[in-house]
Order: sequence, then structure tokens, then C-alpha cells
Amino acid sequence: MSKKSSKNNALVLLTLGTIAAAATVATISAQKLKDKSKIPIKSPKNINNEDRQVYFVGGGLAALAGAAYLVKDCNFKGEQIHIIEGMKVLGGSNDGEGDAVNGFVCRGGRMLNEETYENFWELFSSIPSLDMPGKSVTEEILNFDHLHPTHAQARLVDKYGVIQDVTSMRFNTTDRISLGKLLITPEEKLDDMSIEEWFRHTPHFFETNFWYMWQTTFAFQKWSSLFEFKRYMQRMIFEFSRIETLEGVTRTPYNQYESVILPLKAYLDNFGVDFSINATVTDLDFKPGDEITVTAIHIEENEGERVIELNSADVCIMINGCMTDCATLGDMLTPPQYNPSKPISYELWSKIAKKKIGLGNPEPFFGNPDETNWESFTVTCKGNKLLSLIEKFSTNIPGSGALMTFKDSNWLMSIVVSAQPHFKNQPIDTTIFWGYGLYTDKFGDYVKKPMRDCTGEEILTELLHHLHMEDQLEEIIDTVINVIPCMMPYVDAQFQPRKMTDRPNVVPKGSTNFAMISQFVEIPEDMVFTEEYSVRAARIAIYTLFNVKDKKICPVTPYKKNPRILKEALKTSYR
Repeated sequence: MSKKSSKNNALVLLTLGTIAAAATVATISAQKLKDKSKIPIKSPKNINNEDRQVYFVGGGLAALAGAAYLVKDCNFKGEQIHIIEGMKVLGGSNDGEGDAVNGFVCRGGRMLNEETYENFWELFSSIPSLDMPGKSVTEEILNFDHLHPTHAQARLVDKYGVIQDVTSMRFNTTDRISLGKLLITPEEKLDDMSIEEWFRHTPHFFETNFWYMWQTTFAFQKWSSLFEFKRYMQRMIFEFSRIETLEGVTRTPYNQYESVILPLKAYLDNFGVDFSINATVTDLDFKPGDEITVTAIHIEENEGERVIELNSADVCIMINGCMTDCATLGDMLTPPQYNPSKPISYELWSKIAKKKIGLGNPEPFFGNPDETNWESFTVTCKGNKLLSLIEKFSTNIPGSGALMTFKDSNWLMSIVVSAQPHFKNQPIDTTIFWGYGLYTDKFGDYVKKPMRDCTGEEILTELLHHLHMEDQLEEIIDTVINVIPCMMPYVDAQFQPRKMTDRPNVVPKGSTNFAMISQFVEIPEDMVFTEEYSVRAARIAIYTLFNVKDKKICPVTPYKKNPRILKEALKTSYR
């Protein structure tokens, strides 16, 4: 055996050892983080919840979940709970709207996961389904998902329209060693590091099937945070061995607004929760001193400004960042505006972070829109001609393919064809699908313009060329009702490189009546850009501020310590 072969074998053994050891080391690191997160909360004694008011700043999933926990676990009446939302509709980034005349639109789609959404499933097991009497939302979603399993047959497609064989991750030895070392490196050593910095010695990593699939499944970029990449690898280690088929994707019966937000809103309506929409919180006042106590909430409405003065027992819970802020829509003939001004959520977070220590730093997340933007598009068609052609090409019926990526696309374009209908008001003769591109500043391969400057029709034209259906372009476009592109300058903001201190704790040290809940708070071991993160943050806030002892927050399931799952991941890395 040559010296080079012996060295490579030794490196392989090192990789096997480091990945296998990752479970032990990661467990120790996670325990340290958990210990750090156990911050004593200073709460007034002998507080009767009947005299308390709770104000949520922002009406996204986290706020709605927090309100639900107050009702079901803290014995709050609905009229004591107030949700203040600046937009005309609740749900935050969980959306879906439109009709068959003007076209439907989804800014994005949340791919749920049965194994890792511990608190999400627990919460929605107590939320009644709107469409299945006697069933919970959890039962409704999982029942639908089990009846519509995912098994992508066309995960990656090259520029020639050839579906790629993705059974192999195509790692080399250096790629494997770099991954193994990352899994055992403490997070404290990864401040401000990007994925690209870690793999700078093995640029081949970014040419692997694994990277193309992992990147587009979760919307990572080379310049994204190494923190978040590592957490995804650990949290979704079991998904590693089935990334090529996306069998772990859990789909909702309809878009997330109708399948998740509407039943949760109906549940809260039943208890009389107070909702204020088109009301923007512009500032919070704090009590002087070292403690963090909110004393007033400043709100701007159509009627003017008003101030809510908080009593000593009242609580304020704030969504401190929104990834779909500054989103703009276009249509078939109009590109969306690229408007990367500082978002409203940034402005509020920035104001309060200057007032009190320990409230985080929004600048790393909202300071570089050229790195955090990408663009989605929703296609609405009369009839199913285009969907049938896509089905024939991919061999996946609608709802079973999850994600198809055109790996050589300058825009790195992907499409998702959901089970039909995807909207409750979608007629039987109307079909929809959506997609996105990660590189909006690049010129298209066929439409010689940056994606962000393209109309809906031009984006569809680019897609049809990647599908090699250009000979049927006019015939297909004749069936199209609308293509609505959506530019989102900050949709990847939560993935930006950061310091550990840039994301605040859910309940900051010294807080007496304040918490923050969003994709921009720190929850040890968990992964952002998920519904679970919002629900878990809300549960932490409520259980901490209201001293809930008789119920426990579902912990992060330790799949990274499961020998069987680690073994499957290792086998996959050598395929």
C-alpha cells in the first residue's frame, strides 16, 4: 500500500471516529448551553392572573401560539390577551391568498417535519381542525401527509434537462473530514463564521450533490452562518440519509395560512382574544434601572398614535424580527420592486436594543439585503396542461415530488408542485405551483435579465426553457392566469453569520415582564426557519414568565445521539 493510500485511509478512519464521537461531544456542548440558558426570572410575587393583561407585538405564528398557551395552560381569559399586528392579516410569514381570476400567491412554503416538530405537534393536537370534525390540526395534517407520501424522482436536473442520479452524495475524503470536524467543534468557536470559510480548504464540497440538495431544501447560501448549518446537520441528521427523496417532508392539506393560521385564529376567537390589525408598534418604554420592565407600548394606527400604559402585573411579548418584511409582489407583466429599506421589525428591535443590555443586535441579520434576498413566484393556470407536463417529466404526481432544482440555473431555480387544490377557494379546473430562485442578481440563462428585474411571464419563460418545453411555450402561456413573483429582501436574514450574543434569549436576563419570540432569538440546539422554532419560543416565553411548573416544554429530540441514525448517516456519506 502506498503512503498516500495509507494517509487517506487514516483520514477516513478519523472521519468515522469524529462523526461517531460527535454525539458525545455535542451532548456535552448542548448541556453547557442549556445551563447558560437557565436564567432566573424576577417576577412579582402573589400575582393573580385574573388581573393581568398580556400584549403581543406582532401577529405571526409565535404570537398566536403564545396566546394559545396562555389560554390552555395559564387559565387566561381571551379578553386579557391582546395581539397587535401592523399588517392587514395575521400569520406573519405563513401566508396564502388570491383567487382564480387574479391568481394565487404563496410567498413561500413551510416544509414541516414529523420527527423534529415536537412542540408544534403538541400544540396543534389541542387545536380543532376546521375541516375534520372531531379531529385536531395535528391529526389532520399527519393524516393528509401519510396519504400523500413524498418521494422525489427528479430532485436535481441539469442544463440538458437530464434528471441526475442523486443516490450518491459525491463527497471526497476531505469533504467528509471537514463535516466530521464541524460536528464536534463547540459553537463558541464559530462566532461570525460562514459555511464557505469552514470549507475553504475543500471547495469541492460546494459541487457535491449533497450541497445542491441541502442548500435548496433549506435555502442556505455559501455565506450563511456556520452556526445554523451545524445545527441543521445535528437536528436533521436522520434527514441526511434521505435528502435525495425528501421523504421527511411533511405537507399540509392546503397552504400554511389556511392549514395552520386559520384554525389557530379560530381557536383564539372562540376564547375572545383581542386582535388589532393595521396597528404598528413603534417603540417600547422601559422602567429605569438594571431590570427589564416594559412600562408602555407606542402604537401607530390609521386614527393616529396611542400609548398603552402597562400596569405592574402586565406582560409584553415581542416578535423581534420578520423575514418577510419589505416583501413586494409583481404580476405577469410587472416585476416586483426590490425595496431593501430597513424593515419595521428591525427599527423597533434596534430602538429597544439601545435601551437595555441583553436584547441582541439586529444589524448582522438586517444589514446586508444583497446576501439575504431571494425571490419566489406562484403560477396559476386554467386547467392542468403545465402540471401534466411537469408530472410526465418528473414522474411525480402533484404533492409527491417536494422540490425540483435546476442545478445549473444561473438563478438556482427550484419548483414545488403541491397536491391540488392548494387553496380552499381554488376551483377544480385551476391548478397552481410555486418556485423560487436564490440568485436574483444574476442574468437568466435564457432571459437575459436579473431575476429581480423580470416579470412573471419572463420568469415562467426561463423555467420552461429549463424544462426544455420551449417548443410549447406559447401554448402553455395561453393557459396561464397569472404568475406572481415575490421579492423578499430579508427572507434569509436568520441565516446570516453572527456572534452568539447577537440573538437575545427568549426571556432576557433581568426581565420581569418582557420576552422576545421569533426566528431571531436564541434557543440552544434548535434550528431557525421552522414553524417549530416559533412555537418553541412562544412556549418558553409563556412557561417562564408565568412560572408554569406542571407542564414541560418538549425537548429537542436527540437524534444525533441515536446509533442507528448515525450509522445510516455514515453509510450515506460514503455512497
